[in-house]
Amino acid sequence: MERAKLIDLTRRFTDAFNRNDLDTVMGFFAEDGVYDEFNGKRNRGKAALRAAFEPQFTGAFGKMEFLEDDIFVDAENGSAMISWRCVLSIKGQPTSWRGLDMLRFVGERVVSKRTYAKARAPLFEEKWNDARE
Repeated sequence: MERAKLIDLTRRFTDAFNRNDLDTVMGFFAEDGVYDEFNGKRNRGKAALRAAFEPQFTGAFGKMEFLEDDIFVDAENGSAMISWRCVLSIKGQPTSWRGLDMLRFVGERVVSKRTYAKARAPLFEEKWNDARE
């Protein structure tokens, strides 16, 4: 794959998250795609992926936006790393955390999304519990 094409795919994939467009995000994934969450949970296949993303896309964590810091690509292997700062509001207070996604594409489909973050896991669990009350 060409370097410019891989960068474009990575940015469009991230932009779909920023637009809160779960259907477009899911359209990027291969049928047997894998999503490794930053908390260590692994999700495989579109049904599991959709279930993992639904709380985020239904507003359980408030509005989230991923601001790009850097992108590194290995076009020959279809791999990309995008580092970002996630901005959101928790209990009405703006906050952010840094992380990155390691993406592996086969053609234009994401076969693997591994997320790493500099955040403590309870950050989202606390907000998720608040949203369910």
